[in-house]
Amino acid sequence: MAVIAGAEMQTGDGQGNGPLFAQIEFCIVLSRSLSEADAQKLTRVLEEHGAIRCPVTHDTGRIPLIQVTHIISTTSDFPDYEAAGEALIPVVKPHWVEASVTKRRLANPRQYSPDPRLFLSGVVVCCADLPSGDEDAIIGGVLAMGGLYSGVVTKQVTHIVALTTKDSKKCETALSKNLNCKIVLPHWFDDCLKLGKKIDERPYLLPDPEILRKRPDDPLNPLHVVENTDLYGASSPRPGPLPTPAGSPSPQRRGLRVFINKRVMLSQDLEIGSRLRGTIEDLISNAGGSVTGSVHKADIFVCHYREGKDYRVASRAGKDVGNLPWLYHLITHNAWTSPLRRLLHYPIARTGLPGFKGLRISLSNYNGEARVYLENLVQAAGGEFTKTMKQDNTHLITAHTVSEKCSAAKEWNVNMVNHIWLEESYAKWQIQSMTNARYTHFPQRTNLGEVVGQTQIDKQAIERYFFPKDTDTESADEGGHLPRPMQQKDRNISSINVPNSSAMQNSDSAKAHISGPSRTNFSDGPTPKASKDHRRHSEGATLRTPATPRFLGEGKENETPSTTGSRGAKDRAVAKLHELAPDIALYEKEKKRAGGVIFGGRKISEDREPNVGRKRSTSRDDESGVDGEEGRDVKRLKKPREPPSIRLLLSSYQRWVGQLRREDEEKAGNTNGWWRKRLRDLGILLVQDPSTCTHLAAPHIVRTQKFICALARAPTILSTSFVDQCLAKNELLAPEDFILNDPESEKRLGFTIQDALMRAKANKQRLLHLYTIYCTEGLHGGFETYKSIIEANGGRCMLYRARAGMVTSSRTYGHEEARERDCHDDSEVVYLISGLTPDEIRLWPKFRQMVQSSGKTPRIVKTDWMLDIALSQQIQWNDRYDLTEDDATSEA
Repeated sequence: MAVIAGAEMQTGDGQGNGPLFAQIEFCIVLSRSLSEADAQKLTRVLEEHGAIRCPVTHDTGRIPLIQVTHIISTTSDFPDYEAAGEALIPVVKPHWVEASVTKRRLANPRQYSPDPRLFLSGVVVCCADLPSGDEDAIIGGVLAMGGLYSGVVTKQVTHIVALTTKDSKKCETALSKNLNCKIVLPHWFDDCLKLGKKIDERPYLLPDPEILRKRPDDPLNPLHVVENTDLYGASSPRPGPLPTPAGSPSPQRRGLRVFINKRVMLSQDLEIGSRLRGTIEDLISNAGGSVTGSVHKADIFVCHYREGKDYRVASRAGKDVGNLPWLYHLITHNAWTSPLRRLLHYPIARTGLPGFKGLRISLSNYNGEARVYLENLVQAAGGEFTKTMKQDNTHLITAHTVSEKCSAAKEWNVNMVNHIWLEESYAKWQIQSMTNARYTHFPQRTNLGEVVGQTQIDKQAIERYFFPKDTDTESADEGGHLPRPMQQKDRNISSINVPNSSAMQNSDSAKAHISGPSRTNFSDGPTPKASKDHRRHSEGATLRTPATPRFLGEGKENETPSTTGSRGAKDRAVAKLHELAPDIALYEKEKKRAGGVIFGGRKISEDREPNVGRKRSTSRDDESGVDGEEGRDVKRLKKPREPPSIRLLLSSYQRWVGQLRREDEEKAGNTNGWWRKRLRDLGILLVQDPSTCTHLAAPHIVRTQKFICALARAPTILSTSFVDQCLAKNELLAPEDFILNDPESEKRLGFTIQDALMRAKANKQRLLHLYTIYCTEGLHGGFETYKSIIEANGGRCMLYRARAGMVTSSRTYGHEEARERDCHDDSEVVYLISGLTPDEIRLWPKFRQMVQSSGKTPRIVKTDWMLDIALSQQIQWNDRYDLTEDDATSEA
């Protein structure tokens, strides 16, 4: 951990308003990445700036949440993390202290949160000579994911985003001063945001990035694979051997503190022998804990399956529910970790994930503990894991796309996804849709094995499926009282004793002692005279939710117990708080204006007056620093646009033909694409995906991928003059006046475009339904082009490489359906679209043999066959499409 040098010399906030950390009471959570020595250095800096340290409770190791205002931790994996979030106590990394001292004011806690969902926390990015649109997108993504932005290169910058290091002053500054920052391509941020994970930067490092230097199909460097040690002890739902030997307690056992004052219940479904059970019980007892046979008295419930009354009672009561590997993990590391932190530390379902049974899943490019973990996760979800992949496999989970299995998956049309699909399906207990781009994204030159195991159990999903709210009647304790929901699983029993209604009237132990000037808000003493700045809050304080506060102040013995502390009420309250966040931020900003909120703000009538000669007042946050959002001007919210009336797809647009760089720039929305913005203002949205367009524009009938794929959706086809005329007249013209008319192409192709559109409407994107069409890899235009055309028309496309064991797919399409659809009857024909290269011709004999062995007729055809079918929207045959060895000879 970095030590703050020279911080002891700065004791003020730079404004003469007293110590920087005045009225802050903090607690430090020790972990493997935050030692006691580092904690002492942090404490010294904080205390010299006016803060007060609150130690953890000695006997239980819990944080006194009733006292602290900030928690400093490098991880979110400690017992009081969720309780701190519910109490709105910020949890920050140690770098928050350094940033606050450097800027001489308190930094935004969110940018230093250890929340794993903010995976770019700790990243400070600086952009160098990027297009404005790309720069705004990167900055917005970094800020949303917990990072910071700096407009200039400083020592705090961790990443500089650039396209090249040449002719860049920011890159030259970083290199000349030998700053400890990484210069990366924008692709790194794009891939991180697509995956929702922070991946290794090495393939993206300038001046010689690997993703530009090597081909995508080159083998990856095994030395670049980051080993994931976080999976050790969490790769199987079945436990290994007991971490400590049986017999007399060893010195390691005598130092075990994780079970102090904990009552543990071991479920009968663990299926462990009496000797092992006795050893575990002795170990817990020697460590300061105890073993109980009542789930109502237990703090920890250990079981193997997510079933039974004890499981539901413990879960609804908010107790720690984990399996035996989780218990072993606590013993091994002598540190608390949440059973929800790792997927296989939580009990499994006996019947598996709904819909997962019958899936045959294989793995590729995962090694070591990550591979064992994913194998066990497939089986825990109810699927069938296969070491080898065959054509009847349903899924291939791979860390990257360079392997024999990946090539076979493309050829056999097996679903190929990354491990995030499996993890999130298991965590949310619902099979995730593979149309989500996160699950099919594979960054070039990156092995996704480095981010395995970062997904946590979704508590709300588990509660919804395994112990819903209607089971509360089963959760009553031995006194007949209903415990609070799962949100209170991390209640701070060491410093906060929340009694039931009867105990609150008969016991004085419920009073919590509160000290320090920052805790006066919890006192029941005389209310001080409110200032004008706080009068509005005091007037609104009478409207309070009837739920009992989580933390009771001194003298609250007559507080009426709550009957509305449900998950739904709290979720609605949190959602409402998020809705009010912009207003709260604006209120805090306006408080700093001259005259305050009431007398400093503009009147409603002034909003209608022209803003002539008025200078925008800026707060101190706007004027200082370049970190985060503070270095960027606050923009006024724009009036939302009306939804587009036309979603237009352009193909072969003459403005772009022969000018690829201009096309890329204008598609990216850069300055040269002013006309795209003007079209959007007119109600025309230009799209790139054929499946989303309502109108298609082209200069004439063209055989491009976009045109043919869009035709299957029967859009309105216009001439590109429609775009030119709308721009010239700056108004939305009637599309019916610009219907595409191309009699020359229609005569050459043998059909009219209007007839093709009528057939497309009747086909409903099912022209090739039940067709499996094979394609060679060397087709002109690429295999992916023809695959998209076939799939746009409802067919199935498979890459053919003459792989051993490949079989033809059956098709039930027959004579009667062919007659109904008025198309060519070829139900017994299997097609291979091929070119005339020597490598493709060598595949023909094996293809014929494979098809004939299944009792069908092989037919090898030119690419024109598929293009003409897709354009005319009618299956037809002509001998000119047929390919034979004679054609190969004449071509040669």
